[in-house]
Amino acid sequence: MSKLFGPVVQQGYVVPDIEAAMEHWLARGVGPFFIADIKGMSGIYDGEQITADMRAGFAYCGDQQIEVITPKGTSPSVYKDYLQSNPSGGLQHLAYWVDDIDKTLTKIDLAGQEFKVWQRYGEAPNYKTHAYIDSIASPGVMVQLMAKSEFYDIFFGLIKDSASEWDGKTDPLRMLDMSDGTPKSVSYVRPD
Repeated sequence: MSKLFGPVVQQGYVVPDIEAAMEHWLARGVGPFFIADIKGMSGIYDGEQITADMRAGFAYCGDQQIEVITPKGTSPSVYKDYLQSNPSGGLQHLAYWVDDIDKTLTKIDLAGQEFKVWQRYGEAPNYKTHAYIDSIASPGVMVQLMAKSEFYDIFFGLIKDSASEWDGKTDPLRMLDMSDGTPKSVSYVRPD
C-alpha cells in the first residue's frame, strides 16, 4: 500500500488493440469485461484543453480492477503518449481512490514529492474527477487519482458484482450504457 495514496484499486493498461487485450485477460479467467466507447471527454492535457475519445474495458480480478484502454480520435492524451513510447502497450497507470484530488495533490507537495499533473478530467473549469500524475525525479508508471463518488460506486459495483457471479463463459464481453447517467450492462457491440 502506498503511504501517499493508499491501496491500488486499478491497473490501467493502454494497448493498441483492446479486443486482443481483453482476450488475453479472458484466457486467464479474468472477466467479464464491460466496454465503454467514450467520446468527447473534457479535460486538460499538459495545460491544454482536450476532448478525449477512447474505448475502455473494465473487469475485476478479486478486489483489483483491470482496465484496458485504446485511445481514439485526434486529441493528445497520456494514453497516446504511452503508445507512442510503448507501441505494444502495457501497464500505463495504477489508480487510487481519493476523497479530494486537489487536497491529495497538496498532501503530496507537503510530503516533499515532486509530481507533474499531466492530465485531468471532469467538468470545466476544475476537472476534479481524475488526475494523472507522474514523478518528476523517477518517471514511469503514472498514478491516477480518482475522486470517490456515488456514480463510481454504482459503476465499479456493477462490474465487481458481475465478476464475482461470472461462470467464466457467459457473455464475456458486455457494453456499458451510461446514456441516462446510471451504468447498465447491454449486449456487446464489436467496434467498427
